Amino acid sequence: MRRRDFLIQGSVAASGMVLVNSLPAIAREILADGTVSQRMPLYEIFKNPASQYRPFVRWWWNGNKIEKTELARELRILKAAGIGGVEINPISFPLRTDDMGKPSIEWLSDEWIELLRFTLDEAKSLDMTCDLLVGTGFPMGGEFLEGGERSQIAVIAVKRFQGPLETEISLFDLYKEADPSITNPYSGRTMELLEVKLVPDPLNRMDEVVDLSKKIKNGIVKLSIPAGNYAVYGLVKVEGFMQVIQGNPGGMGPVLNHFDSKAVKKYLDKMSETIQKKIGPLAPKVRSFFVDSLETEGTNWTSDMMSEFKKRRGYDLYPYLPFILFKIGGMGNTLNANYPVQMGEDMKKMTDRMRYDFELTKAELFQERFVHNFAEWCKDNKIKSRAQAYGRGYFPLEGSFEIDIPECETWLKYGIGEDISEEKFSMYPWHLGRGNTMINKLVSSAAHLKDKKLISSEELTNTDMVFNEALEILKIAGDQSTISGVTHPIFHGFNYSPPDAAFPGWITYGGYFNEKNTIWPYFKHYTDYRARLSAVLQQATMFADIALLAPFADQWGTYGAQNEPFPTVVSPPYQMLVWESIHQNGNACDYVSESVINTSTIKNGWITYGKRNYHTLFLIEVRGVDPATAKKIYEFVAAGGRVFCLEAIPNQSTGWNNYAQRDLEVQNWVKKMQAFPDRFVFLSKPATDFMGWYKSIQEKYNLTPYVKIKSPKTFVTQVRYQTNDAELLLLNNSSNKRSAQMDLTFSKAVTGRKQTWLWDAVTGERFKLNMPDGKFSISLGPADSKLIVFNSDSAGTVWKNPPLAGAKGRTINTKWAVEFRHSDGSVKKDEFSKLSDLKELPDYSHFSGTAIYRNTFTLSDKNSLPYLNLGDVYGICDVKINGKDAGTQWYGRRIYPTAGLLRNGVNDIEIKVVTVMVNYMKTLKDNVVAQYWTNLKRKDQPLQSMGLVGPVTLY
Repeated sequence: MRRRDFLIQGSVAASGMVLVNSLPAIAREILADGTVSQRMPLYEIFKNPASQYRPFVRWWWNGNKIEKTELARELRILKAAGIGGVEINPISFPLRTDDMGKPSIEWLSDEWIELLRFTLDEAKSLDMTCDLLVGTGFPMGGEFLEGGERSQIAVIAVKRFQGPLETEISLFDLYKEADPSITNPYSGRTMELLEVKLVPDPLNRMDEVVDLSKKIKNGIVKLSIPAGNYAVYGLVKVEGFMQVIQGNPGGMGPVLNHFDSKAVKKYLDKMSETIQKKIGPLAPKVRSFFVDSLETEGTNWTSDMMSEFKKRRGYDLYPYLPFILFKIGGMGNTLNANYPVQMGEDMKKMTDRMRYDFELTKAELFQERFVHNFAEWCKDNKIKSRAQAYGRGYFPLEGSFEIDIPECETWLKYGIGEDISEEKFSMYPWHLGRGNTMINKLVSSAAHLKDKKLISSEELTNTDMVFNEALEILKIAGDQSTISGVTHPIFHGFNYSPPDAAFPGWITYGGYFNEKNTIWPYFKHYTDYRARLSAVLQQATMFADIALLAPFADQWGTYGAQNEPFPTVVSPPYQMLVWESIHQNGNACDYVSESVINTSTIKNGWITYGKRNYHTLFLIEVRGVDPATAKKIYEFVAAGGRVFCLEAIPNQSTGWNNYAQRDLEVQNWVKKMQAFPDRFVFLSKPATDFMGWYKSIQEKYNLTPYVKIKSPKTFVTQVRYQTNDAELLLLNNSSNKRSAQMDLTFSKAVTGRKQTWLWDAVTGERFKLNMPDGKFSISLGPADSKLIVFNSDSAGTVWKNPPLAGAKGRTINTKWAVEFRHSDGSVKKDEFSKLSDLKELPDYSHFSGTAIYRNTFTLSDKNSLPYLNLGDVYGICDVKINGKDAGTQWYGRRIYPTAGLLRNGVNDIEIKVVTVMVNYMKTLKDNVVAQYWTNLKRKDQPLQSMGLVGPVTLY
């Protein structure tokens, strides 16, 4: 641990800010305990990242079947792999898995607390950081919750009839119909019928609705239905409707009522007081308390929901409530949009506005009663708050504002690394070819608005590609995460699994990050890479001068709040393409919200919120806004700012109460804005090619990029960061096959009078770049990334651009001796006259392990061919030439310099290629764990390419 100089001021410690002083390329580095280190050069922080900058892992304590010796062993395994910290995450024991007879330790029991104490002490001795999950599984809950402390939901039951008809319906039938088809129902849930109504289909006016609630006798409702189509609506409250997903004993049972402040405080205090009563303060041994994504299955009720609604919105929602609810299924998603009766146009407009009001009220209560109380509880315990401020119920931006370490989510999915298809966006709008999800840019924008630099991600979440964790795929997904604003990856995850557990070990879900994985000996290459990026980016601030307002108000009214980061409905579907096209063309943006706009200051054509400044605002199909927002946007336009209205111009207010007057206010402000046609501009979205579309807007309206990209690519993205005295630009190629020649021209605002550097996050080295007139050309290979830094440092080696992969040379096309060292311990030798993808060779299509390729070649002039290009390689490769180590490469182009390795005469070459495991795991038909993750429905993984394909060329 580096020497500590002084304590950071309280407000800065709470926000996680990292101070940068004004000396050349020097930063003050925040340490894990909240103190600040002595001044360090920025490059030194980057080159040798301290432990707190290294990636963390979610550490699943599977079934809480934990023992001290194994906890200590696994911490050391993680430390050796370059992991800087763990998120202690008690979770249920995985199905299909032998628990070896080990008992589960109850959460918050004396024994569990002692094991926690031991773990915290062990981690501290290893200079590792610990975060601690609130509760077990997700969302938080427990057997000890009672009555209204348990989550609640109001749902509808709809039964259709055609009259005239005299009949009856039982309350049992209504309860059965109403019971929500959620993922994890609680067996102890109770139901209460709030009211029964007879409703015509279609419904045009509320006076057509007949209340039948007083006609219930002995659990039966007698119906006298007139001629025509009708439906009986039952409004049912379900208390304790959801059970904790994958909870552990002590933290199982019903989910907490997040809308009840008293229940929230009671739950949080129970956890902290029970633990700290036994082992003393958790701070500073625990860095943060963590709340996972809020998968609350649509909870929408608490005892004072309707009275709070009336107080906030100014009218009584209760008579209309059944008509704004949908039939819900898993994760609270709409199960059947046509489940309720059809509505007339006026009725639908009214209920859509009321639905928005209901979603707004729920979000406000959730923010006040859960988020705020959670953040305050963390402060009271002198521990940071860390939360995934999404799911269903958070404000998309404001949900992260009070959180010290806001977190988003990046996934591994098949398709990552392939071209991002705009054509399929209407079907797969959240991540087609992406690791970063819909929520990433929102969470990072929220952090930037509050000047937070520590932005974490549940990283590399993996349910589709288990046993296919190629380091190259990890890098592509991780780089996309970084581009979206993440500075602190927390890998998902590391399973607590004793070494003598049956192969492949205890796997809850997530990537197979395990010492038995073939990639594990090389995993530190990736953690070193991510640590260097995190170390430097946490000292800096992401730049943005363009703001985006998404139509969340319109979406909430029409569809209800969605289950981020994988919403059922994305409105509009192309939303991500807007921010991506801005970055692909050398500008940068943040999302903003109406509340951000309303509390901003307007001056000289800029929107200023805190330290963020925007000269341009995009309204993405925004139709409804609050009148106060419309007024503020007018002030911005009148002061010289520019607004682009994409596909729609705001023409109405949000919500129901007094809407006609408020609509007129919005329309009047918009009319005033339209008096500035050069600054209030309507745009049509393109049919395709959003990147080219934005480039044309950029040129037409002089949206000057800080880096002009001559020929932008959809798979190449950039992001800019700043410190007091340095500018940083990160370029990322997300393609696993395509290279890109990038011709860049940097603005003087970036270059200044500074020296330009290329900082290599893989090796930690840096090189000086010559950049006359701010111009620079570079070739990005597949999965490549480059960090370009402008600062006042001067001493260093000049960078030499390696030759292109297509350069002509001498191919090694003699027979290859190949040794196959299988991960099962077997060894086989063969000879190949031609290099091929192993998955295409029947004898080796299901190989897993290390394939060693050996050959010889003769040279007369050892200096004539200074580079070795391995061509196509599927796996991690280690190369030796004449017994000398040429290095390890694990992504992209596999080009090695040969200086000092070659000799005149005969030369020996040895190429080790380490493959992924999935092809082999598919063959283990008697291994239920392997089969579940590789061959069962929804996880039918394809065979993966493996080995050295070449051609291997000296040039």
